[in-house]
Amino acid sequence: MPVDLRGRRLRRGAVLPPSGIGGRRDGLAGGSGVLDRLGRAAAGTGGLFVIAVWLLLAAGAVMSLPGLTHRLAPPSLEVPGSPSAAAAALVARGFPELGGEQMMLAFGSATLNADEPRYEQAIAATVNRLAARPDVGAMLPLPETDGRHPRHAYVLVGVHGDEPARQRNLPAQLASARQAAREASAGAVTVTILGVSRAFAQLAHADLADLRSMEAMTVPVAAVLLVLGLGAVGAAAVPLAVGGVAILTGVGALASAAAFVPVDSTMLTYTVTMSLGLGLDYTLLILLRYRQARRAGLPPRVAAGRAAATAGGTVTWCGAAIVVTSCALLVVEVPWAHSLALAGMLAALVTLAAALTLGPALLSRMDRHLEWATLPWRRPGRDTPRPAWPRAARGGRRPARASRGAGQPAWVRAAGHMMERPGRYAVAATAVLVLAAVPVLHLRMGLHYDRPALAGTDLGAGLAELERDAVAGLTTVALPHPGRPVPVDTFAFQQALRADPRVSMATVMDNGRDLTVMLIADRCPPDGAAAAAFQRDLHALGARLLPAGQPLLAVGPAARLGDLAAVAAGGLWRVLGVVLLASFVLLLLTFRSLLIPVKAVAMNLLCVCAAFGLLTVAFQDLGGDGADINALLPLIVFTIVFGLSLDYEVFLVHRIAEHYRRTGDNTAAVLHGLRHTARPITLAAAIMAVTFGGLMLTRRLDFQQGGFAVAAAIILDATIIRMVLVPCLMRLLGHRNWWLPGFGSGRGSVP
Repeated sequence: MPVDLRGRRLRRGAVLPPSGIGGRRDGLAGGSGVLDRLGRAAAGTGGLFVIAVWLLLAAGAVMSLPGLTHRLAPPSLEVPGSPSAAAAALVARGFPELGGEQMMLAFGSATLNADEPRYEQAIAATVNRLAARPDVGAMLPLPETDGRHPRHAYVLVGVHGDEPARQRNLPAQLASARQAAREASAGAVTVTILGVSRAFAQLAHADLADLRSMEAMTVPVAAVLLVLGLGAVGAAAVPLAVGGVAILTGVGALASAAAFVPVDSTMLTYTVTMSLGLGLDYTLLILLRYRQARRAGLPPRVAAGRAAATAGGTVTWCGAAIVVTSCALLVVEVPWAHSLALAGMLAALVTLAAALTLGPALLSRMDRHLEWATLPWRRPGRDTPRPAWPRAARGGRRPARASRGAGQPAWVRAAGHMMERPGRYAVAATAVLVLAAVPVLHLRMGLHYDRPALAGTDLGAGLAELERDAVAGLTTVALPHPGRPVPVDTFAFQQALRADPRVSMATVMDNGRDLTVMLIADRCPPDGAAAAAFQRDLHALGARLLPAGQPLLAVGPAARLGDLAAVAAGGLWRVLGVVLLASFVLLLLTFRSLLIPVKAVAMNLLCVCAAFGLLTVAFQDLGGDGADINALLPLIVFTIVFGLSLDYEVFLVHRIAEHYRRTGDNTAAVLHGLRHTARPITLAAAIMAVTFGGLMLTRRLDFQQGGFAVAAAIILDATIIRMVLVPCLMRLLGHRNWWLPGFGSGRGSVP
């Protein structure tokens, strides 16, 4: 009869996990020697130096915050190489006076009509003031359209520079325009600037206020969860301190990066949210192993080394998983995705460094205070692990049902019941996830201005007035004719457009060399489905009525948003492939098993689908206005959820592998893994869910949707998947969990 390394009997053909996974003894021995030495050094005499370095980094970050907020830019909407980008380049080259973007001066008055002299003087003064600026090009008054309010007037403005430059120049342009209109009309005429750049600039300012209020709400809730989960205020103080330092240092790293790359408000929100959640979670895992080592009698410095070597090894793997999944966003040809990839990598690396160095340094120095303010109902020895059920003297058999689990907590008895009926539980858990995912089949995606976030601002009011005045959308159509100085024949095309009830204006210009341009105003809000349909009809009409072979390129808010949504949808499949492949390879190398990574990838996909199904119900089906799901959301939610899910997968399966390696009893190993990881995973997931759920307190709809989706995915993953589906599948597969062709019959098996 084959036996394991400790002399226990194993049935023939059993496969054990490789020794590199299960060679630890419940975290009290073994682990990474490098991390052990790092933890001991941080907990020893070098700890004061470590703490001083992190305090200096945090202080430097605080000093850099004012500069960062001033340099903060809205998210970039440009898609390099897209049709709208090509059209913008053609227009900027052929008509330099139209600039890189066309925006709108929107005039209004409570007392004057647009044809009164004082109103006209205000328009002229504003145009002259802006014309003197080097960053402003041509200005073309829009002709009157049917249905326009008599006290409204609009002037098309071409602005120069690339996207970051246009964002920087907007405040000065707006101030100059308002001052000129106010002085010329004695305050009777107002003016604002409308356009995509202005809309997202306004959202960026709202983001900062929302971020402060969000953190003011989520940090106290996370602190309460830590106190309840750890049972003492003193123990909860360590993760909070590391998380706070990680946030400040991550923001400081962003401020440094802002000197080389544009940093937008979404990057800042993402960095703060990820730094807080990961900082608390990673330090929590190290803290729990530290307390376990201290209760085993190890001195503080040695316990810190053991915690860094065991839990720190898992944390290092988890941080690497976040970095890898964040890098997947680099395959999307959108600057916005690249910015989020940088933010994700910065957050993961900074929090990982803080947890591995500052965490042990604080633990050893606060050792006597970790149990300070222990909760009254917290019983001594509560964290001491107990076997899931008593083992028989021989063969690891379970005792009779009547005595099984006697004296165990209710959830442990429930886990034992689940191990007796793994098939039923696995089917039930899968059915719940599939039912949650069904609404994805009617999910609608789109990109919008986020009008609720703009409500109450002059920009929001101006956009609403544009729509009522039938000039909601403005599209510039570029018709290049290189080598032919004769303008493109657009008569039939123009007449057809003017006959379209959606079009309120169609004007043609030619530079006399190589480019004809049409300016088209339509009644469709540029961020709606009607605008997307109009863009499709515009290209179809041009192909039919323009000269054969004539290229047609369009640029404007609707065209830019359409290109961005299309690239995001196409890039999602590339990101999906990269993340799935990277996740599979990482888990394959870690566990040297084929089935574990296959199961993990399949369950993570199901979890993401279930989260988006719940998101569809909450925001699209039950939402008051039936809002579309942001088209960029799947990219970021997918990478975040996969990175975090891999964390919980490794944490749970490592513990199962440890016990199975020592005993060869698969059922006992699964119960052991649940026993030792249920509370840490639940607490870590609750903190992460609260952190991302805080985004629902912001005014931006895309942040609300993203926060809901990530929080829902984390809750589903930590409960249904990690606590039910994974254990049941591992119980059913038994020793086949560790099978690997060409390897399972070698080192992993016992002859």
